Amino acid sequence: MRPGSYSYFRLEAERWRARVTYREDVFGRVRAWSRRHEKLAGALRVAPLAALCAILAVPFATNTSPGGGQYVGLASYVGLSVLLLVPLLWPGWPLAAFAAISLVCFGQWLADVDLLPANLSVLVALWAVAYRCSFRWALAAGLVAELGMFMALVSWDAPTFGMFFSGSIFVVTIWLTGLYANTRRRYLEGLEERAERAERERDQQARMAAAAERARIARELHDVVAHNVSVMVVQADGAGFALDSDPEQARQAVRTISKTGRAALAEMRRLVGVLRENEHGDTDYTPQPGLAQLEELICGSAVPARLRVSGVPRELPEGQQLAIYRIVQEALTNALKHGGPDVQAIVEIEYGAPDLVVRVTDDGRGAAAPHSSDGHGLIGMRERVGMYGGAMSAGPRSGGGFEVLARLPMVKAA
Repeated sequence: MRPGSYSYFRLEAERWRARVTYREDVFGRVRAWSRRHEKLAGALRVAPLAALCAILAVPFATNTSPGGGQYVGLASYVGLSVLLLVPLLWPGWPLAAFAAISLVCFGQWLADVDLLPANLSVLVALWAVAYRCSFRWALAAGLVAELGMFMALVSWDAPTFGMFFSGSIFVVTIWLTGLYANTRRRYLEGLEERAERAERERDQQARMAAAAERARIARELHDVVAHNVSVMVVQADGAGFALDSDPEQARQAVRTISKTGRAALAEMRRLVGVLRENEHGDTDYTPQPGLAQLEELICGSAVPARLRVSGVPRELPEGQQLAIYRIVQEALTNALKHGGPDVQAIVEIEYGAPDLVVRVTDDGRGAAAPHSSDGHGLIGMRERVGMYGGAMSAGPRSGGGFEVLARLPMVKAA
């Protein structure tokens, strides 16, 4: 299995899902609850440190200061602890929380106030920065924490290198723990993204397979129609010859035509039902447009256009009339999209001896029009013309504007 392939990412996604299944079962509800109640969850995370501060508030109610610094009473202890703990309730702004706590600690150092249990909040904020922010911000926060620890030790009477080394190990350990959690989080997010990408690629593969199946069904539909119609034509010709000489054989041929027609209709309904995009069962009984609706199309177009008809009009099959209608419709749409402002068009229908010529010209930007790579109008027009054995060309005119020229052999209507 080649790394980077669709199968590789799908296998990795499945392995990741299997590894996290147990953890999701245990902690999934807790995480979901935390996301729904973010503020309450943040308060619960701060609760253990707040409880520790409340328990250790008793020594500060006395008149002795164990650290040798400036003594604070109980009221000042509570106020300073609140200032140090409140920023921890900002989980969405770890940098702001760390900066606020650091400023409070710096003011505490300037006032020569003893260290409090609430000063541990700076380590909690340091972990949050290392977990949620980029490496450069995590590094800056780690250096600030190291500097704060050094300043706190200097304020003591007899700091030693061992004390600084031990404190540094403690700070760096918390910092590295946050970085590891950050890396793990990014790794899991990457796996989730790859899993989603694999699912999207799987859906795309399914759509491609469905499109291929539809093309196969369309070919089957063509084969069914061609075969059954050929049988019906042969039987009809035979019935015509045997109508006077052998009426029984003619009746048998007519029954065969009826049976073949019913079978063809049933097969066509089945295949067309698979190809139908509308899954709600709505059926449109409106007749398909033809040459009779061409004048209405041109009059209702957003592009000012004129219709010119030359030659002797002839009755054409409905399918060919629909093809001509769609060609004119698509050509006018392209003129509106790419012709620029104040564009005008001329639609010409010329009935000749062997062919019918459809020409749509406009006075728009022509070659200066921006190229669009997401359109399939010209391809659809060529397919419609090719279905009747015709030819089509489309491109800018030498004098400016754009021209669509289609030439279709005139087929007699059945």
